[in-house]
Parts: sequence; C-alpha cells; structure tokens
Amino acid sequence: MAISFDKAFGMHPDALLTRDRRAQVLSENIANADTPGYKAKDLDFQQALNNAQSRQSRPVSRTHEGHFAISTQSRQEVKFRNPDQPDTGDGNSVDVHHERNAMMQNAIQYQTSLQFLNSRISGLKKAITGTGQ
Repeated sequence: MAISFDKAFGMHPDALLTRDRRAQVLSENIANADTPGYKAKDLDFQQALNNAQSRQSRPVSRTHEGHFAISTQSRQEVKFRNPDQPDTGDGNSVDVHHERNAMMQNAIQYQTSLQFLNSRISGLKKAITGTGQ
C-alpha cells in the first residue's frame, strides 16, 4: 500500500513555504523602516497558498536543461499594504509595531504547521515501524 504524502500532510508543506516567504517580506519592511520613500508590503497568504497548491497539482516541466527553474513564489502575491499611520513626511509607510506584530503572528502560525507536520511524520513512522521510535 503506497503512502500519499499529499494526503498525509495536507496543505502544511505549502503553508510552511508561504509563511517563510511572508517572514522575508516582513523582515524587509522592518529593515527598511528608515528608508525614505519605502512602501510597506505584505504577502497575500491565501493567494500564495492557492497558487502553491495549484502548482503542486500541475507540475511544470522545463523544456531545456539550461532553463532556470520557476520560482516557488510569485511576485504577484506580494502587495503594498495600506498604511495604518499618517505619512511622516519622508514617504515611508512602514509601521514597525505593526510589522513586529505581523512577524510574531506569522511565526506562531509557522510553528503550528511545523508541529502538525512533526506529529504526522511521527504517526507515519509509528505505522511503518510498528513502534513509537
């Protein structure tokens, strides 16, 4: 009997990759908090997850070995955020407190998916070996 990892893990591998990409976007915002004219961005998580799952269902093949592999994340998923604060005069729309809160929330959701995957892997391991090790 074959094990289907797609069925066993569900959306969580894609969610981990998407959460990782969102952490990169949020850290770019924090790093550019003092850059004049920088506009805060965020990742549309639902769109990114839907795109990742659709890419998984229809694999893309390269027509020539010299071609670059297609990126796992599309730039279309990264969008400018509507600022929560008035313009400070330099055109920068980054609110550091908002970015830190979003980063913490993203980290918690990443850990949740990671714990789910760990428990699924432990269950599969137990089913294969017949032990808890």
